[in-house]
Order: sequence, then structure tokens, then C-alpha cells
Amino acid sequence: MRSIILRTMTMYLLPLLLIFSVFLLFRGHNHPGGGFVGGLVASAAYSLYLLGFGIDKVRSIFRIQPIKVLAFGLFLAASSTVFPIFFGKPLMTGVWYEHKLPIVGSLGTPTVFDTGVYFTVLGVTLNIIFTLFEDKE
Repeated sequence: MRSIILRTMTMYLLPLLLIFSVFLLFRGHNHPGGGFVGGLVASAAYSLYLLGFGIDKVRSIFRIQPIKVLAFGLFLAASSTVFPIFFGKPLMTGVWYEHKLPIVGSLGTPTVFDTGVYFTVLGVTLNIIFTLFEDKE
């Protein structure tokens, strides 16, 4: 039996928590936060939605398989370490875009790496949570 209060609350909290997770992702270079914490907040948002509505509803809004999100995250993180070679720099050196963007700020290979960590953590945790709830139901 699912609570109407939980359902109503999660409908409003899911987008807010996802926005907050992206904020944590981009804030993580100079302050606490980053890809790991942002990915955990995003997976917690989907987990909360899962508790309110069930696994089928979450799968309908999160259409990508979590293992594919995990693979994409690993690809981003790995490619960010190789990218500096194309600029004649050593492996795993930070390469930055020279202009600051209005909302995000400085972008570079550490941002790509953090985004890869974000998607990796999101994919791993959702894969675990979906597997646990599918076995339960």
C-alpha cells in the first residue's frame, strides 16, 4: 500500500532533487560536491520516486537501462584522461576552456571526468536498486 502523501511529495521532489544533483556536479571543483555526491543525490531522487510509485513507473520515466548509463559514465571518465594527448600534453593533465561560461563557470577535462563519475554512480546505484526491487516484486 503506497501513501498518497509520499506520492504527492515525490512528484514535486524528483525534479528539484535532480536539479540539485546537477548543481552539486558543477559546484564540486571549488567547493564540496562533485560527480560522486551529485550521482548519489540523483539516484536517491529516483529511489524516493520508486518507493512512492513502484518499479514500473520509475522504469517508464527512466527509460535508459542503468547499465548503459554506467557504461557511458565510464567512457566519459576514461576519455577525459586521454583527451590532453591531442593537445600535446601528458596523460591526465587538465585542459581548460579559456572562456568562462555564464552559469557553469570554467569547463575542462576535470568537468568531463566529474560528469563521467556522476553517470557511473547513477548507473551503479540504480542498477542495484532496480535489481533489489524487481526481486522483491
